[in-house]
Amino acid sequence: MMAGVTVRSICIGQPQPFNGAEMSAVAKLPVSGDAEIRDFGIVGDMVADTRVHGGIDMAIHHYPRDHYDWWRERLGPHPLLDSANAFGENIVASGLTESDVHIADRFRLGTAVLEISQPRQPCWKIDHRFGVKGMAAEVVRSHRSGWYYRVLEEGFARAGDELHRIEKGHEDWPVARVFAKIYDKTSQPQREELEAIASLEGLSDKLRHRVRKAIC
Repeated sequence: MMAGVTVRSICIGQPQPFNGAEMSAVAKLPVSGDAEIRDFGIVGDMVADTRVHGGIDMAIHHYPRDHYDWWRERLGPHPLLDSANAFGENIVASGLTESDVHIADRFRLGTAVLEISQPRQPCWKIDHRFGVKGMAAEVVRSHRSGWYYRVLEEGFARAGDELHRIEKGHEDWPVARVFAKIYDKTSQPQREELEAIASLEGLSDKLRHRVRKAIC
């Protein structure tokens, strides 16, 4: 088993008014005690728009705490960057970034087993949450996207547990590279790169479908 990183907190949230009639569960709070991890995600955590969020391939969101200082350099002392989870992440931890992890990497967290399924696609809600225009575009330019896990084995975890990588997935396809080839127009992906991404075992069905459409 590879060395793990300590999880600072596990966060959940419910949909709340966000922008007029728009609802969002991006504002999450740390779980006290054990968090129950099920195949649909963490018990007590919900999404507002099931068309684009949630489901077994996007059960748990991880955004690297490592990026917070980078954002402070650009935004200044924004209060959200001092909160438990500024980007709506479920897992709050430092020590892993999009360049370190790969599609289909598997991790043990507490008694649960998770598998990376796809990068997180940024949307306008990041701009609105921070009150800063252009943040979603900056995520695309910097490839600081975060990622999603699916749950392979249900279980329990809590703050202070270690997230251990127990199996590497596609080592040629770290999350940062997959994100760049799909979302960053400056990356100019070749057809063979998109075909390779579409064939990755463990990639979410939704993203696989998007890549296949791009190939056509």
